[in-house]
Amino acid sequence: MTTLDDVDQLTTQRFRRMSPGNQSKLPPVDASGLPAGPRWPVLIQTAGLLRFRHRFHPYMRRKYGDVFTVRLAPGGRPLVFFTRPEHAKEIFAGDPEVFHAGKANGILGPIMGEHSLLLQDSSQHKRARKLLMPAFNGHALREYQALVTEVARAEVGRWHDGEEFRSLDRMNALTLEVILRVVFGVTDETRLAQLRPCVNATVNISPAILLGWGYPRLQKFGPWKRTVDNQRELDRLMYAEIRERRTAPDLADRTDVLSRLIVQGEDGDALSDTELRDQLVTLLLAGHETTATALAWSLYEVGRDPELLARCRRAAADGDDDLLDAVMKESMRLHPVIPMVVRTLMQPATIGGWDLPKGTTVGPSIIIAHQREDNHEDPEVFRPERFLGHNPPTNTWIPFGGGVRRCIGAGFALMEGVAVLREVFAAYDVTAVGDDEPQVRNITSVPRRGARIRVTR
Repeated sequence: MTTLDDVDQLTTQRFRRMSPGNQSKLPPVDASGLPAGPRWPVLIQTAGLLRFRHRFHPYMRRKYGDVFTVRLAPGGRPLVFFTRPEHAKEIFAGDPEVFHAGKANGILGPIMGEHSLLLQDSSQHKRARKLLMPAFNGHALREYQALVTEVARAEVGRWHDGEEFRSLDRMNALTLEVILRVVFGVTDETRLAQLRPCVNATVNISPAILLGWGYPRLQKFGPWKRTVDNQRELDRLMYAEIRERRTAPDLADRTDVLSRLIVQGEDGDALSDTELRDQLVTLLLAGHETTATALAWSLYEVGRDPELLARCRRAAADGDDDLLDAVMKESMRLHPVIPMVVRTLMQPATIGGWDLPKGTTVGPSIIIAHQREDNHEDPEVFRPERFLGHNPPTNTWIPFGGGVRRCIGAGFALMEGVAVLREVFAAYDVTAVGDDEPQVRNITSVPRRGARIRVTR
C-alpha cells in the first residue's frame, strides 16, 4: 500500500519518466514519401496545431488536400492527418498491435501516468479496459443516474431568476462534483474542498505547459514548476483516498467507480494503488472538462433558438430524453472539444493509399470530419435533428474516437449531459448572451467567453 512518504518520489519519477523528451520507445521515422505539409519551423507547426487548431486544420486541408503531414516538437516527428470517413475507418479498424494510441498520447503522460488507459497499448490496454468496463456498463450507468440528477438539481437550485453567467463555469463546477462523487466516491466535504482547486489547476493548463513537458529542465521554473507542485498535492489527496477506501467497512456496498474497482480486484486481477491513481486521474481529465464544455455549448446554442428551447422544455417535462441526447451530440459535432484522434504505427501500414513507415503518427481530424459538407449538410448550423431517430454515417461523428479505443466513458458522458439538461430546462428558460467562439485551453477547446447565458424561470 502506498504511503504518503512515497508520493513525492512517485510524482517526481513520473514527470521524469513520462516527459516526451525522455521517452525512447518511439521508433525512428523514415520521413521520405510522406504526404505534403508545411515547411515551417517545427515549433511554429506545433504552436499552430496546439494553439490555433480551429483555423489550422481547415487551412491545411484547403492547401494540401484530404491528407497532410505536420511535424511536431520535440524532434520534428511527423503527424499525418486524414480527413475522410473511409480513412478514419481504416485507422480505427487497424490492428491494435500496429496502431498504438498510447504512444501517440504520450504528451499526457506526466499528468495521467504510465498506467493510464489512454497511454497503454496491446495486452496492457486490453487488461485495463477489461477491469474498467464493468464500472461503465448499462447497469452501472443506471445506478449513477440518480446521483448525477441529484448533483445537477442542487446546482440548478442555486441559480436565480434573471441571472446572467458564464455557463462554462457552472458546468465545470457541476461536472467536477459529479466526477468527485460518482467516480471517486468522495463525500467528505473537507477532502472535496481540498481536491477542487487541485483538479481545476490540473485542467487549466495552457498549451505552453504541454510543450514544456518535452523539455524536462523547464519543470524547475515558473508555471512548469507550479504544475509539478500541484500534481504532487493532487497525488497526496488521491493516494490518501485510495488508502482509506481499501479499509472502508462499507466498501462492498458502495457504487462509485473507485470502490467498484477495488472490490473487483479482490475477486481477481487487482489494480495497484498507482494503477488506481492513474486510471482515476484519466477519468477525471477525460470526463470533466469535456462534458462541461459540451453542456455549455448546448445551453448556449439552445438559448439562441426560441423554438428549440420550447421543444427542450417540453422534452424535459415529458421525460423525453431523445431530443436532449440529440442536443448534446450536435453540440459535440459543431463544437468539438478534442481536435483529433491519434495512433502511432509500430509497423509500416497503408492508409488511404499512402504507404507509411514505422514510427509515423496518424489520425483523423475530428474538426474536419465534423465540418465536411459531404458528411453533414449545412455543417455550420446547429441542428439536433441530425441525431433524432438515426445517426450520421459511420465515422463522420467521432468525438469519442472509434474502434477498440473508443472512449470508455462515452455512455456516461451522454447520460450525464441528458440528466443535466433535463434539470435545467425543467426549471428555467435559457437565453444566449452575446456571441462566442472556440478557444484552446489545453488539449481541449472551450467557449472563449464562457458561453454566457441568462436564465429565467
